[in-house]
Amino acid sequence: MLRPGPRRLLSLLVAATAALALTACGNGTASGPASGGAAAKTIRVAYQAFPSGDLVVKNKGWLEAALPGYRVTWTKFDSGASINTAFVAGSVDIAAIGSSPVARGLSAPLNIPYQVAFVLDVAGDNEALVARDGTGVSSVGDLRGKKVATPFASTAHYSLLAALDRAKVPESALNVIDLEPQDILAAWTRGDIDAAYVWLPALDTLKKNGKVLLSSRQLATAGKPTLDLGVVSTAFVTAHPDAVDAWRRAEAKALTLIADDRDAAAAAVGAELNISPADAKNQLAQGVFLSPSDLSSEEWLGTPGKVGGLARNLVSAAEFLKAQQKIDSVPGLPAVEKAIYNKGLPDALS
Repeated sequence: MLRPGPRRLLSLLVAATAALALTACGNGTASGPASGGAAAKTIRVAYQAFPSGDLVVKNKGWLEAALPGYRVTWTKFDSGASINTAFVAGSVDIAAIGSSPVARGLSAPLNIPYQVAFVLDVAGDNEALVARDGTGVSSVGDLRGKKVATPFASTAHYSLLAALDRAKVPESALNVIDLEPQDILAAWTRGDIDAAYVWLPALDTLKKNGKVLLSSRQLATAGKPTLDLGVVSTAFVTAHPDAVDAWRRAEAKALTLIADDRDAAAAAVGAELNISPADAKNQLAQGVFLSPSDLSSEEWLGTPGKVGGLARNLVSAAEFLKAQQKIDSVPGLPAVEKAIYNKGLPDALS
């Protein structure tokens, strides 16, 4: 079993933090957002290459247009685990990251000072567990003794653990390995792995010669939903609340475009993923996107003074991760509620 325990994970994060800090210091943008100077007018955005409104915002340059006084830098990350590492290093201000990595980030040993300020999407059929053709695997129960890949500390990893738990298959009964999406594609092609839990666009490639055993949509129905969230470092939101509002409005505009003009949204997403608009439209159809008005509801972020159910969702995810021995302890609901940034909702999104 190639799985680092929580303390080993922390050691790896500390080492990565030092490397990231040295890199950031070299490009002149690493000093904290509240430190003054040119860095105080820089927004460092971490994004992931999955179909979402975040890619629409990036492609159309809406954040840059809304904040002409800021220098906006976009950096691609392969998973939420690496984004958490970047937050620990203080080298990211805003990020698109899955709910399971956020639950880890808010828990010990990481205790990352960031806040959830947006819901990009709810995982549906855009994230799934797929078995490679010819492996003889037709159900989750058939994974015993097989080699299964997923990016560790991601929503896909969380969902894999939930799927195994639901099927009463102990994690120790199979070989779970840590691979990023591009590495999963390579290992799949070589026949090195029997199955994988991963997200789009890599997922679509696996489906061509694989069988979907379970999707995150099904797990959500079974009580283990996963989300893609927009998070902001506490230091940045304290120093630049107006910039955070501009970012939230840009993301809300993207959600509206996805709902009202799917072709236009698909063209933007396709350009970012280097796929055709038709393929991007198909991939967008596999996710679940909220409307901007949904974000301030009791189910999600809520409003100032009345935090929504997203906080309980994150606590529940942390409790599951603790039971799976992936984190040291679970933050209490009050602590997680403080990490939900809903200031100004719903008006701040219009």
